[in-house]
Amino acid sequence: MTKKKEYPLDKIKLLIEKEKQKIKDIKRYSEELGTGKYAYSEKQIILKRLEILKLELKEFNKEAQEILQNLEHPGDEVIEEVKPEYVEKRPTISEDENYLFQEGDVLRTRGGKIYPLSEMRAKKLEKQTFKRLKSDRKKKELEKNKPKKGKNSGYSEISSRFFSGISKKLLGNESFQRLERDLIKANLDYAPTGYVSMILFTTVLSIMVGGCLFLFFLFFNVEATVPFITRTIDTLDIRFFKVFWIILVIPVGTFALMYIYPSMEKKSAEAKINVELPFASIHMSAISGSMINPVKIFDIIISTHEYPAIQREFTKILNDINVYGADLVSALKNGAKNTSSKKLSELLNGLSTTINSGGDLVKFFEKRSQTLLFEYKLEQEKSAKAAETFMDIYISVVIAAPMVLMLLLMMMKISGLGLSISVSAITLIMVLGVTMINIVFISFLHLKKSG
Repeated sequence: MTKKKEYPLDKIKLLIEKEKQKIKDIKRYSEELGTGKYAYSEKQIILKRLEILKLELKEFNKEAQEILQNLEHPGDEVIEEVKPEYVEKRPTISEDENYLFQEGDVLRTRGGKIYPLSEMRAKKLEKQTFKRLKSDRKKKELEKNKPKKGKNSGYSEISSRFFSGISKKLLGNESFQRLERDLIKANLDYAPTGYVSMILFTTVLSIMVGGCLFLFFLFFNVEATVPFITRTIDTLDIRFFKVFWIILVIPVGTFALMYIYPSMEKKSAEAKINVELPFASIHMSAISGSMINPVKIFDIIISTHEYPAIQREFTKILNDINVYGADLVSALKNGAKNTSSKKLSELLNGLSTTINSGGDLVKFFEKRSQTLLFEYKLEQEKSAKAAETFMDIYISVVIAAPMVLMLLLMMMKISGLGLSISVSAITLIMVLGVTMINIVFISFLHLKKSG
């Protein structure tokens, strides 16, 4: 047995690991740029970061090439001498490229180890695994090649062309600064300037729609009987005072609805975060017990995809660290400031204080998860009691009240008192009334749940 010279491959392996990490970072930043959710200034920061990563990758490649050039046989470590009988049987590609390996052949790797061909063949389970990996790779490539577009990006761009200058001035106002904070906390995919431009542009369009409706109702009536549209018999001045409110109500209502929409989304996001937070904190407590880097805790929670609402908040924290270069404590404080949930804000502020003071993260997460779980159980009990109350009200209003009203109308019809209404009209009134009450109850319960 003879041994060849041992080459310094440890350094090359370390360089390769660094190159892999740089390539992953370049891929992640490139995908972030493709989402189209960053402003121009943010894109410039990411592009600069990509240039730095590419330069570092080139330096690592250059260093690895210099090491490989100094090696006599790159890739070889200690190679054991092969027994003669194996050498005689061992085929090589360089000798005959068309050679078909036979059952009795043996193969030698570059490291010197020898394997029979029977051991090198893939088993049934391995073939299935290769097939699955191949299909998964194809799916990932198809998803990667799909064009990524921002939500309503076209409408936002058109609005910004006309109203971006006015929007920037309005954002200096205190009321619109509150709107900007709500946009950030609600995690809406709109820049503040773009969203304010959309409000103004939509309001202008609603003025046009209101004007068209005003002109229509100024000369025509809409009735429930055939013909549905008839010419009005009122004079022009009287008709004007009857329908002029349309010009005011539609634009004002449109502006108000779009203005309060971010705050409604913020409340909805807060409710979703508060539902997920107790279980996410228990998960974080279990992860922190392994004594890993606190940044990895957020990375693991995001990778599970079990907490979609909290995942968006933790993604913002990691972006502060990886993209903007902030430290963990500053990123946690920014995350606490920009989240819609007060409970999550308290958790992040407490975590930043614990890290800054060198406290025990395991105990912190254990205590906080217990508190959050207790509060969650109390909220569930309150919701259950409220549901019982609403059920009693629903039974009284939707079941008992229509029956009493229907009997009252039928008695009035038989006795000839009051309005004379046909049976079909009474049935229609009851059906429409019950339908409207159900719609009101469903809307109220939905708002109660999301708020």
